[in-house]
Amino acid sequence: MKPVVAIVGRPNAGKSTLFNRITRTKDALVDDFPGVTRDRHYGSCVWNDMAFSIIDTGGFCEGNDDDFSELSRDQVHLAIRDADAVILLLDGKHGVSPFDSELIKILRALTCPVFYVVNKIDGYEKEDHVPEFYRLGLETLYPVSAEHGYGVPDLLDALVPALAASPPEEEANDFIKIAIIGRPNVGKSSLTNRILGEDRVIVSDIPGTTRDSIDTFCEIGGRKYLLIDTAGIRRKKQVSDKIEKICIIKALKSIERCDIALIVMDAADGVTDQDVKIAGYAYERGCGCIFLLNKWDIVEKEDDTLKKFTEKIRSEAKFLSFAPVLPISALTGKRVPKIFDLINTVYDQFTTRIGTGPLNKIFEHATTKTEPSMHQGWRLKFFYATQISVKPPTFINFVNFPEGIHFSYERYLINQIRQEAGLDKTPIRLFFRKRNAPEGRTAFKPRVLDKLRKKRSRA
Repeated sequence: MKPVVAIVGRPNAGKSTLFNRITRTKDALVDDFPGVTRDRHYGSCVWNDMAFSIIDTGGFCEGNDDDFSELSRDQVHLAIRDADAVILLLDGKHGVSPFDSELIKILRALTCPVFYVVNKIDGYEKEDHVPEFYRLGLETLYPVSAEHGYGVPDLLDALVPALAASPPEEEANDFIKIAIIGRPNVGKSSLTNRILGEDRVIVSDIPGTTRDSIDTFCEIGGRKYLLIDTAGIRRKKQVSDKIEKICIIKALKSIERCDIALIVMDAADGVTDQDVKIAGYAYERGCGCIFLLNKWDIVEKEDDTLKKFTEKIRSEAKFLSFAPVLPISALTGKRVPKIFDLINTVYDQFTTRIGTGPLNKIFEHATTKTEPSMHQGWRLKFFYATQISVKPPTFINFVNFPEGIHFSYERYLINQIRQEAGLDKTPIRLFFRKRNAPEGRTAFKPRVLDKLRKKRSRA
């Protein structure tokens, strides 16, 4: 584990802006109103050849000003507990706040180093706002501007020597990347917490609780995973808030960088149009997919309830006919361990590579068993096939007339690959490229061949 630095402070002090400045990203959501950040958000940074992780947290305030104040405070305490160093960000524009005094009392009990930073100091001439913070009993203050970068290098120069040397960072490719996606309030965050065995992300009955895409590393059964909890994706016409639009964009980007998407559905609501729409996003991005029917514990069941659900999904989302379906309960933990058995199976197929020889035998057998239709009087010829990539398995077949291959025959060939290679739970991509007939084997039209045969017989 790399050293961990937590940024804490009152609402709207600029913690997310400082997080983005230090990590040199735009991963953390930033807006002018307080309470945008709720969960702990992790990022990576390297300064003076020292690698460390940094945590962005929600605003710390006493009382219950909104539905998430207490939950955000809990996340702040967890971040402080895990940190090797803490940055307390103070608001130099609005001056000292009672929330600052409360946080300082908590931080003084820590054994790890604490750095007291006054933000919104946009230049040397603004540093006359700093002295008032000394009345909080602080000895060293670091004036910075998270937005413009003023003073941030000096802060990092002081921070890095206080951190222990970190071991070499593990390659991200060692991890199976899993995005947990779905509509708002279907139980995505509850599932994340159940898998991790801790309150890693805030859970609430209020739709839209999760805003950021929260990355968490874990190891289960000897394999390493990156879990990505995402914001709920609503219909486009129902989204008007700017922050929610950004959250949905981040959720869609999470699908692009994952290997497998866990499509969480509310079994009590049945299969909705939006569930199918979200499944379509995952299919378009070519990732492995698993349908999870959450809240299965509250569904009234008969002998064929699961069969009916599965048939409904297969009917509504025909494009994901290969995706496994698993009923679970994130609340009780029922069947949650089985998710990773499915993930491992799907991932192994998702990264399968088929040799050129066996692959061409599959195509030869398929085209012999069921010949393709004619194209404008020409016989379609399949010359050569090869696999060009994995994640998902992607194949190219060289033919004489790519435009003449009907989509139903393409689907037939894909199904033959699934059957012969055992790839029944992963997406497969098949492309056709034009190649002329080899020398000495001119692809004549059948009626031309008939004329040639007649001429030869007369001769």
